[in-house]
Amino acid sequence: MAPEIFELGPTAVEGGATIPNLKLAYVTHGELNAEKSNAILFPTWFGGNHPSNAWIIGPDKALDPSRYFIVVVNIIGNGQSSSPSNTPAPFDGPRFPYVSVLDNVKAQRRLMSEVFGVDVLKLVVGRSMGAQVAFQWGAYYPDKVERILPFVGSARTSVHNYIFLENVKTAMTSDPAFEDGEYKEPLTLAFRRMRLVFDSWGLSQAFYRQNLHLKMGFATTREYLDRVQPGAVTDANNVLAQVATWQGADLSRNELYGGDYAKALAGITAKAIVMPSRTDMYFPPEDSEIEVSHMPNAELRVIPSVWGHRAGAPGTDPVDIAFVDQAVRDILAR
Repeated sequence: MAPEIFELGPTAVEGGATIPNLKLAYVTHGELNAEKSNAILFPTWFGGNHPSNAWIIGPDKALDPSRYFIVVVNIIGNGQSSSPSNTPAPFDGPRFPYVSVLDNVKAQRRLMSEVFGVDVLKLVVGRSMGAQVAFQWGAYYPDKVERILPFVGSARTSVHNYIFLENVKTAMTSDPAFEDGEYKEPLTLAFRRMRLVFDSWGLSQAFYRQNLHLKMGFATTREYLDRVQPGAVTDANNVLAQVATWQGADLSRNELYGGDYAKALAGITAKAIVMPSRTDMYFPPEDSEIEVSHMPNAELRVIPSVWGHRAGAPGTDPVDIAFVDQAVRDILAR
């Protein structure tokens, strides 16, 4: 499904630049009702795009297009919305400015209001970086969203997570063909290195202990590591733009909260289910416990998975996916 494009015109971002015509790429599922009360926003995550979100949308799923109007919006920098790879000079390639999670949320707010006339969202649901978007929506627009369901994500990027992401940046920039972001062809070595970083950090020790990587159809660990992933991200500057957004995530870093993290979390009045994976090394449950302790209407619901950060993601354990689906049903029933 080709996305629709919402053009915002000149838009200032936290990186200090004004992008002449910021664009959001999005797709919709279902119909907006007359009261405009059934809208759900579902942002993408790092390395994903709108087709990636389809795994929990459907007539037999919690995100049922016959009941809800679901807007899947691509985060800025992912190659669909405005990104280094599709933005004209002077903000093309390595010159693309820093764009924050809040920049994404403000643009999404305009999309929902100006294109669809939606003032209050029924739910913002998001995975990983999409979860960071959901948290930011709840804190910055508390009267514009009734529910949030952030899973395998966080309200701000921890120091440990920030350091992990430095490995992803190094994978890109250390490729001899990177040429300060002016590369002329896809960086094969860079993306092989990045995949190794995610294979080592994105899945848990228990996942490998149980040889679940071999149960994907690989004879050996070496064969698994050397696999080809069709449809994977292939633009290094897009990767670096998304990493910068992820590293800078902090729902309190704005004029409403002045960096007061606890105050920002307390400002989320929406009903919430916060869902970390028990074995996630990026966003561990301990961080989610802290978040929920400050949120007035939040439940902590840990995904009991060995899939690490990939718990509940497309193509993973159906039990984990059903666990996420049930949480969506539960939050919508409240």
